Amino acid sequence: MNLRRAIGATLRSKRFWLWQIGGAIIYSIPVAIRFATGNVQLPILSLLKTPPVDHYIPSNLVEKILVNAFFPGGAGGVAGEVFVNNCNPDASKGKAKYLPRLCGALLQTAVWSAFQYWGYSLMILGPWSIGGGWGNIFEYWMVFPLNFILAVFSIFTPDVVNFAKSKLEIAYRELSKHKNDPAKKT
Repeated sequence: MNLRRAIGATLRSKRFWLWQIGGAIIYSIPVAIRFATGNVQLPILSLLKTPPVDHYIPSNLVEKILVNAFFPGGAGGVAGEVFVNNCNPDASKGKAKYLPRLCGALLQTAVWSAFQYWGYSLMILGPWSIGGGWGNIFEYWMVFPLNFILAVFSIFTPDVVNFAKSKLEIAYRELSKHKNDPAKKT
């Protein structure tokens, strides 16, 4: 398949859009909470606050790991896998799927980091107080290396999601079987 058709098939893929839109929604949930509460600390995740390491590792590390697993890293990984699968279906089978996922995750993280850098340079301030003032709504550029490290690990997110989904389906089938079985009812 040529490059133009592979791109078109990728953009028509339901899996591609599910991960892009779902990942963006997951990424935007903490942002929406910050705007709604006017506080940079999230209500539940602030209990898992980590000590910041200069500007490289923020105090919301747990949130960063959870969010970046889905967007931009996880969504980019799925995009890379779907694209390569559209180019050559045999190229992303078994363990070979991790290289396209890695390339996609790193590429989408690079694009997202460029957007964050551009946004940070605009100095758009959010309604939360940091040291008595308002803070930039975009990420500081010194966090970008951490984003790329998280993107490397996010290539496993689709596998974890599929595993959890299969376990939930099995549990649902078992519960449905017990619910509908008259001999098991008490």
